[in-house]
Amino acid sequence: MAGRASGSTADGGRGGGGGGRVDAVVVGSGPNGLAAALLLAAAGLETVVYEAADTAGGGMRTAETTLPGFRHDLCSVAHPMALASPFFRAFGLADRVDLLQPPAPYAQPLDGAPAGIAYRDLDRTAERLGRDGRAWRALFGPLVDRWQGTVDAALSDQRRLPADPLTAIRLGLRVAEFGTPAWGARFRDPAARAMLAGVAAHAVAPPRALAPAGAGLLLAALGHAVGWPVPRGGSQAIADAMAAELVRRGGRIVTGHRVGSLAELPPARAVLLDLTPAGLLHLVGPALPEGYARRLRAFRYGSAVCKVDFALAGPVPWADPACAEAGTLHLSGTREETVAVEREVAAGRHAARPYVLAVQPGVVDPGRAPAGMQTLYSYAHVPHGSTVDVGEAVERQVERFAPGFRDLVLARSATTAADQQLHNANHVGGDIGGGAMSLWQTAFRPVPAIDPYATPLDGVYLCSSSTPPGPGVHGMAGLHAARRALKHRFGLTADPLRRLAEG
Repeated sequence: MAGRASGSTADGGRGGGGGGRVDAVVVGSGPNGLAAALLLAAAGLETVVYEAADTAGGGMRTAETTLPGFRHDLCSVAHPMALASPFFRAFGLADRVDLLQPPAPYAQPLDGAPAGIAYRDLDRTAERLGRDGRAWRALFGPLVDRWQGTVDAALSDQRRLPADPLTAIRLGLRVAEFGTPAWGARFRDPAARAMLAGVAAHAVAPPRALAPAGAGLLLAALGHAVGWPVPRGGSQAIADAMAAELVRRGGRIVTGHRVGSLAELPPARAVLLDLTPAGLLHLVGPALPEGYARRLRAFRYGSAVCKVDFALAGPVPWADPACAEAGTLHLSGTREETVAVEREVAAGRHAARPYVLAVQPGVVDPGRAPAGMQTLYSYAHVPHGSTVDVGEAVERQVERFAPGFRDLVLARSATTAADQQLHNANHVGGDIGGGAMSLWQTAFRPVPAIDPYATPLDGVYLCSSSTPPGPGVHGMAGLHAARRALKHRFGLTADPLRRLAEG
């Protein structure tokens, strides 16, 4: 397929090699692919990115999926990690994109009881939690006070000592508490317990395990430390800012070209692949040593999501009005219900009342829809590879916590788990996290190795969410892979983040 190239060094935009040798090639323009490309270009290397879709961004894309004038994010929507990650801080994301902060990062509605609300203000959150407030403050206070150390520990390459060992230990102890049968012992009332379960279920796995507990604690801590912002106009704004800076630095992006073989790429000293193990096997399988290929084939993909977008005539009528301040809502009920539902999905069964993650960008960004109207982003957890449209179940789950919601629905659009992979090849079977979030696969993504980014092929690296630190719009897998390529392929040992920050 012919491609379209953009950039100051574009050679006419043909796909394939499209000219002579370059320094580096990146395949895939998700947050990690674009991060890697930016760091390589910031080091003065001629860099070209190839993207199968017609627009760059991967999971950071926005489109009108329901009705004209209603803009919906296709995957990522709220971005605590984008504000917190070392890569995006060096990139200066907050100066390039208008990141809008809902008063409450997330909420957990409950049946017939006040919702659990996590506000930016830790003390305000604790006050609403009543007798569990002191325990909530004790749990998150140390992680919030030293949030950069928390982020350093959680988003590292898992192969080096943390910069803030004490905070890393504190995080580890809390993960051990909430990822084991001790889970929830410090809380007495339903709201705090449900809030922790709801945020841990972002891992699309049963929350009573170490890896989901770690993800939940990180996201909850960031809610108080930096918030869960939504970009004005949609997540495409982040991709556009990254792409524009890459072009400014002399890089190129070729869209509309699905790479089928490394032979299609121009000769380069380094090739970084923002692909899953399945993508790597498809691209270069026969060239890989059998032992490495066998380990890639053993890589497990996790439970999936069915994405459901709503165009609404007005704001969601939450039973608890405090939910109107929340950007993100976890619609799964109590802790016990959340755990049971996630176990159902992990066992390959569709839940009658699925876990639904919903985001109402209109709380802070009314421009996502025509005047007076709203969009609602949602996805439900479903078994891997599901072909079922669970839009009706999602609608019932929203109605459960917001009576009258159905009356506001102007249009609904669903993308099944199986169809997710048609739009983004990295979403294997509808797994948007790049692989199952087990403890083993969190520490050893994609295979057990001293260097998880290098492949047996000379100069070829993986830089996707299937490598440490895993899923999220943080760019850190791209950073870790780029550091290795810069050092081993080009002999450049200077900190690439400093080059990026210096402009």
